[in-house]
Amino acid sequence: MATALKWEGVRKLLCVRLDNMGDVLMTMPGIHALKKTFPGCSLTLLASRASAALGPFLPDVDEVLAYDAPWMKHDDPDPAADDDIVQALRQAQFDAAVIFTVYSQNPLPAALMCRLAGIPRVLAHCRENPYSLLTEWRRETEPEGGIRHEVQRQLDLVAHVGASCSNTGLQFQTRAQDRNSLNAKLAGSGLQNAATWMVAHCGATAPSRRYPVEHFVRVFELLGDRAGPIVLTGDASEREITNSILQACAPGLPLIDMTGKLSFGEFACLLEQTDLLLSNNTGPVHLAAALGTPVVDLYALTNPQHTPWRVPQRVLYHDVACKWCYRSVCPEQHHQCLRGVAPERVCASVLELLAETAEGNHRQLAGVA
Repeated sequence: MATALKWEGVRKLLCVRLDNMGDVLMTMPGIHALKKTFPGCSLTLLASRASAALGPFLPDVDEVLAYDAPWMKHDDPDPAADDDIVQALRQAQFDAAVIFTVYSQNPLPAALMCRLAGIPRVLAHCRENPYSLLTEWRRETEPEGGIRHEVQRQLDLVAHVGASCSNTGLQFQTRAQDRNSLNAKLAGSGLQNAATWMVAHCGATAPSRRYPVEHFVRVFELLGDRAGPIVLTGDASEREITNSILQACAPGLPLIDMTGKLSFGEFACLLEQTDLLLSNNTGPVHLAAALGTPVVDLYALTNPQHTPWRVPQRVLYHDVACKWCYRSVCPEQHHQCLRGVAPERVCASVLELLAETAEGNHRQLAGVA
């Protein structure tokens, strides 16, 4: 492979992934392949400010640079940051860069940024002819030529420069200090005495990916205590969703509200130790997959390639003619791809998946008194 030979001397490598945390996690097998194939190389991840929080937990990443690119979906990108990031990349003197994208994203703005920074080798998928902006061009074949899982797409991309690995699982490394602080916060919650317990993440950034609140309420009422205590999670912005659920649920349900109360590291440790995650299709699904936690994924049909990767799972949706809309808000205003998933079906899936995985290693919440 002539291209692979050209990359043999790479010692400083930039990996560009500028969207969401879940996307970064699904890119990690490709990054792991690069790290294994170019031993001794220093690997820097250029990520959005939100996704940069993953940095301390990614074993193959040596450094993280944070940048909210204006060609990605961000609330308020800072124009001054554009010059700053190009200067930072130029000063770092990278030997090569890999630009990771989903097929609906254009890599050329990032490729131009790499060119302005003087990076001599740049690899990406691209639909248009990039001419000199990419030294290694993988022609975009999706969606017309079939759609790959996001993980497979990135593994195929780095294979173009000879990068491969035997372990293609998602990667995330939890920390003892987060585990200890989580256990302190959960002391007295009753989880230490529960034979089974689960986490429910009821929010999502995009409204189109949120299972209706009233459906979650019905799921929890149907489950009762059959899945053990249910820990409700979310960040502070999702407090309204959790409050609505708690107010509507019948008294006496075994719900433990941790919304807005956990750091990112603590949340990861919670997912690592629970028996199952029930969630909208958002970042926690991919974090759970990285940690080996079974997932019941309420999968809005906005895009097809982000199902949980190589973990016990149930992916639930209601088929609709308008699927694969790529919208943050349902363009048909009926939200039927999720609204059509009956709470009875969700309850059955939770119980089935718990029963299937019960014979495996039961996850203990260590140190909670």
